Amino acid sequence: MNAPWTGNPWLRRALAAIGQTVLVLFVVSVVSFVFLKLTPGDPVTVMLGSDFSQESYDKLYHDLGLDLPWALQYWHWLLNFVQGDWGQSYVSHQDIFDLAVKEALPVTLTLAGLSLLIALVVGIPLGVVAAVRRNSWADVLASVTAIGGNAFPSFFLGVVLIWVFGVWLGWFPTMGYVSPWQDFRAGLWHLALPALTLGAWYVGLIAAVTRSSLLEVLGQPYMAAARARGEPQWRVIWVHGMRNVLMPLVTVIGLQLGGMLRGAVMTEVVFTLPGLGMMITQAVQTREYTVVQAGIMMTALLFVLVNFVVDQTYVLLDPRLRKK
Repeated sequence: MNAPWTGNPWLRRALAAIGQTVLVLFVVSVVSFVFLKLTPGDPVTVMLGSDFSQESYDKLYHDLGLDLPWALQYWHWLLNFVQGDWGQSYVSHQDIFDLAVKEALPVTLTLAGLSLLIALVVGIPLGVVAAVRRNSWADVLASVTAIGGNAFPSFFLGVVLIWVFGVWLGWFPTMGYVSPWQDFRAGLWHLALPALTLGAWYVGLIAAVTRSSLLEVLGQPYMAAARARGEPQWRVIWVHGMRNVLMPLVTVIGLQLGGMLRGAVMTEVVFTLPGLGMMITQAVQTREYTVVQAGIMMTALLFVLVNFVVDQTYVLLDPRLRKK
């Protein structure tokens, strides 16, 4: 008798994705745990300060379980982690689960989502105009934007935007965070410069991919057939053309979302946003390795979820994959 999931391709894909997710997270947890143990520094010294006795040091070292073998320390951490008990921060005395999931994660997701929205809203129309008006001023503008956006790292562009629009012109706040879910206008005002900093690089990339893919599509026979039927130019481009540009565009977006999460780390530090990047940076400085481990696991989980969503998007966009 066959197992119930063998005849259901969607269920098989879901089970395979879950298995891959568990495997990736396990490998990431082991590697990060070992590297954090090899990192110089002593969390006990950070907790006790500069004036402490050897007796108090030994007691705290034992209470934290740091005198156990690494394998046993990892096993205890893993059991607590999967049960939702991530421990407490040595510095703030907050629950690490609340610190990472309830406070830092929404900030990083909001920043990455707004940056991606800016990149799509600006990059796709710019790429379409560049493809339709090839070798025109619009094409030159798109090329210059792509090169300019890729030329500056996020931390440098962030400092420039802070100085120009925050210090010199005084149009936007230079630091701090307000949740858009609590105050939409103030939240967008505080996230404008960080999102523009993070999204600028992807504007040029998305414009370049859209332009090259659409130029290839415009020469296909079905595009000439659509024009021969007398369909408007906007429909030929945005309906028939962009439908076939979505696949390479989704591929690039999926591959670059991981880079966007990495860029969010540096952007959060530049603009002092309380996201995962700032949380991990501060935890490294104070030797809070349990907080760093939680941040790494959250980042790895985001990578895996993004790849899963991209895979499912392929199936929705390509009828051939749905048939398979």
